[in-house]
Amino acid sequence: MNPLEEELLTLFRREQGELSLADIMESLHLGHHERKELLILLADLGRRQLVTSSGKRLYQLAAGQDLVEGTVEMHPRGFGFAIIQTAGQGQAPRPKTGDRQDPFIAPENLATAHHGDRVLLQLFKRGRGRQEARVVRVLERAASRVVGIYMAGRAQGLVTPEDDRLLFNVLVRKEHSCGARDGFAVVVEIGAFKPGQRNPEGRIVEVLGDPASIDVETEMVIRKRGLPHQFSAETVEQVAALTEDLTLTPDRADLRDVLHITIDGETARDFDDAVAVDKTTRGFRLYVSIADVSHYVQPDTPLDRDAYQRGTSVYFPTRVVPMLPERLSNDLCSLVPDQDRLTFTAILEFDRTGKRLSSKFTRSIIRSRYRMTYTKVKKIVVDQDKELRKEYRLLLTPLKRMAELAAALEQRRQARGSIGFEIPEPEIAIGPDDQISAVNRSARNLAHKMIEEFMLAANEAVAEALSENHRPTLYRIHETPDQAKVLEFTHFARSLGLGISTDTGSPQWFGKILKLVAGSPKEYIINNLLLRTMQRARYSPDNVGHFGLAATYYTHFTSPIRRYPDLMVHRALAGLAAAKAPRSKAKKTEALPASPTADLTAAGDFLSTRERVAVEADREMTERLQARFMADKIGESFEAVVSGVSAFGLYVELLEWFISGAVSMTKLKGDYFQFDTKNHRLVGANTGKIYQIGDLVRVRLASVEPRQRRINFAIDELRPAIADT
Repeated sequence: MNPLEEELLTLFRREQGELSLADIMESLHLGHHERKELLILLADLGRRQLVTSSGKRLYQLAAGQDLVEGTVEMHPRGFGFAIIQTAGQGQAPRPKTGDRQDPFIAPENLATAHHGDRVLLQLFKRGRGRQEARVVRVLERAASRVVGIYMAGRAQGLVTPEDDRLLFNVLVRKEHSCGARDGFAVVVEIGAFKPGQRNPEGRIVEVLGDPASIDVETEMVIRKRGLPHQFSAETVEQVAALTEDLTLTPDRADLRDVLHITIDGETARDFDDAVAVDKTTRGFRLYVSIADVSHYVQPDTPLDRDAYQRGTSVYFPTRVVPMLPERLSNDLCSLVPDQDRLTFTAILEFDRTGKRLSSKFTRSIIRSRYRMTYTKVKKIVVDQDKELRKEYRLLLTPLKRMAELAAALEQRRQARGSIGFEIPEPEIAIGPDDQISAVNRSARNLAHKMIEEFMLAANEAVAEALSENHRPTLYRIHETPDQAKVLEFTHFARSLGLGISTDTGSPQWFGKILKLVAGSPKEYIINNLLLRTMQRARYSPDNVGHFGLAATYYTHFTSPIRRYPDLMVHRALAGLAAAKAPRSKAKKTEALPASPTADLTAAGDFLSTRERVAVEADREMTERLQARFMADKIGESFEAVVSGVSAFGLYVELLEWFISGAVSMTKLKGDYFQFDTKNHRLVGANTGKIYQIGDLVRVRLASVEPRQRRINFAIDELRPAIADT
């Protein structure tokens, strides 16, 4: 689309009525010598049914051709999609190319737009009614800075963006190269896109270093995803002035005599929760004590504003981008053993069946006695390790109580329909020389489940208290699944021979399916496919419940060191406690805002977005490291399970390592395979051979594409397929 066409269509949209030729020429400041070009363009727009004209040579935008704003989402192959409006915060991720319904943008209709740009779009239909879009004008460039690899030249070099959806290179004069060496990762600031120029000029503003280093690659992801990674000077100054204040005020309960312990992973970097369980005549008393971050992070201070902008901590294998400075996360607010710490405690009473009888919330001061790990607790409680049981003999009874209460809570939660997805996370073992020795599946044991049950119980109790007392806050909500996706899954599952009832969509229905496949080769795949039918959990001031947990009330209370919504909930809970206290104690707390924005809906949307950005950054780094791990294994064979089928081929998950990849149609030899959309499988036209989700196969690593984070396999014809047992 040429600049004149952009200006003309924008003019029609602005005027919203008929325009004469003279009106158009005057509005666009066209000279008489440009009249012929304008007439040719108007005729072309008429043939394309974008503009209509009357016999009096009056022109206007064709009916149904109103322009809309949207965002361009590019594909590395040069075409794109128009995202007219973002999916609702609770929506599942957008479908992959080939399944999506967003308007298609052909390469010739992109004009000068690039990935992520906000644009003015014209929608139209072609062929069998497929909706397409044409970029009329770029309203706002998405990227002023991009991460890429610098290629040095004699007089000028160029930077190739890491994101393969950015289909341009940035030209960099030698004097603007910031001393970058050839092949180094850099951040380049893009200048203006000149008319007719696909490759803009720019200047390097940061040299990250050799991308062969995992630390450098981590920095690339941080900047590519736009993660705030430096605290403001005002925040640094504020944190430096913080002092440890352990004053036992009237509103703070002294719980230092309660035997609190922390249970975390071996490599945990912050300790924001400690638990204790007492036996009572009716059952159990659970203490969930959370670091009182709100005591140190006062609303609308530089520290608070920085924390809000980050929204969450982001954990990479070799680095963390914290929501709060280390002075807080690793010191003042870290519940390390044998140190007094300020906390916010939920004290919950349960009967022997796990039914909650009462709840109380108070600011407190505790002293954690032990820093335990999931592995140690499992060895003590489950494996009955003699040495550890001797070393931690004072914890044997408390840990036994915890296990009993956790079992009762889990049984009650599952009985009401809470869905227990079992989806492992990748655990990447990295040596000091950046060598990756393994990519394993994480395993959950009894200790993980104990802490999970206690945190869930505290979150539910806090949410119920805030809701019943009408305290404005953010809830963690999870809306009901998309019924169309549920029905699609049901049809697919039946094609695999799973006996699934027609009573679809309730939490109990999901739970029955998970039990049906538990322990089978299809368990991981079915868990993933069921998860895809779900909407994404999000933050909202409107409590609509949590479908996945089958909970009427739910919020996030237990991790204020690493999640800003939890900090907001702590402030709301403090406000509730102050409102019930004498007026003299309530006045100050009541006046405190929950976040830098008074609009809770906007805060919920923003913090949900920050959470998604963090998840995407973590996923990208994991995929980069998985590609690194596989790069020297070209030609090797692996046992795998088919995790997905599409018109493009197969998707497989390796059994030995937590690695996924694709087998394209071109790598399926010996037949011409067709995609059976109804039954979600590939069928050989001549042999009738079938590939479907859950099949166990043997694959050979064909190639690794690090930049695209793609791992490509071929079916190994030299070895027999694995028996599905």
